[in-house]
Amino acid sequence: MQRHKGTVKWFNSKKGYGFIQPADQSGKDVFVHITAVNQAGMRSLDEGQVLEFDLEESRGRTAAVNISVVSA
Repeated sequence: MQRHKGTVKWFNSKKGYGFIQPADQSGKDVFVHITAVNQAGMRSLDEGQVLEFDLEESRGRTAAVNISVVSA
């Protein structure tokens, strides 16, 4: 499975979701749910944070899973 890279566009921990802007600017933003964030050992995401992730089809939409932070 190919890993993707992107930047957190916004994330609302109270609502439990947000969006990642793909680094290659291909297509639309990628949905990210709080469960994927928690599974990565994080409580939230910060705007501008650079991530690597896999894509998974879930409930009719593409979502980011297996998230990891890319160190600068």
